[in-house]
Amino acid sequence: MASPPSSSSSDSSRDELADLLQRFMESIAGFSARLPFPVDRQRLHSIATVVVLTCSIVFAWKFLKAPRQHRRRQRQAPEQFHALSDASSHPSTMVQGLEAFSSSGGSRAHDVVDDFFQAASLTIPQLVQQKFFEGRKVTCRLLGIVLEETNPDDLQKSVTVKSSVLEILLEMTKCCDLYLMERILDDESEEKVISALKDAGIFTSGSFVSDKVLFCSTENGRVSFVRQLEPDWHIDTDFEIVSQLARFIKYQLHISLTRPDLPASNVFCSTSLERFIGVPDHC
Repeated sequence: MASPPSSSSSDSSRDELADLLQRFMESIAGFSARLPFPVDRQRLHSIATVVVLTCSIVFAWKFLKAPRQHRRRQRQAPEQFHALSDASSHPSTMVQGLEAFSSSGGSRAHDVVDDFFQAASLTIPQLVQQKFFEGRKVTCRLLGIVLEETNPDDLQKSVTVKSSVLEILLEMTKCCDLYLMERILDDESEEKVISALKDAGIFTSGSFVSDKVLFCSTENGRVSFVRQLEPDWHIDTDFEIVSQLARFIKYQLHISLTRPDLPASNVFCSTSLERFIGVPDHC
């Protein structure tokens, strides 16, 4: 029985890589023999080994990503193809669009590889600036994104700032005009939120003050805040609000664990702000 095409393609790719690496090592050895001065062959061999290992890692990363991208293209609906077509006019948008789509499929192993390569190459300030490439003004909901709590009722009991998002938030206050907002049930909840943010050190940035933390009594109140501020980016966990604002806000990030269909091409989706930025949630 003939072997599957994908298997033969994989074997062929590995054979080509092995042949390429062997010829590379032979070229290094031949080059060193022609030099007019003595060469420490042991050191040269060590350097060549490091180069070969690096090439192998990059090749493996590319090889792992290819099947996932192929499956992703097969699953995409017509409107998602349209979204990618629109995003191609802006390189940074294209990168973010691909990140958003990749979060809806893909295995955990592929995500770990992506996170490793991204986090290893860029610092958190660089990651923040890269993701919010046009984020002169950013509005963000507190519950479920900045705070551990996910419901206004929870704020009456306690308020906890997520440690994994703290450094990201501080960088956002430096490079963006950031506004945080939330629906609350009473004045005591507002005081607890402000106190928790202060204790976490959010207000240590000179450009971010407590006046930029906005509170309302209804979900529509948050929509009004965003419409009035006219941010470049809005971050929210409520799908209905994200859908309502899609026509008015340049870019949005929907934080959700369920991966609903994106309402528009300018809306991205991720399980957390940390993952969207490219920082592991536990850091």
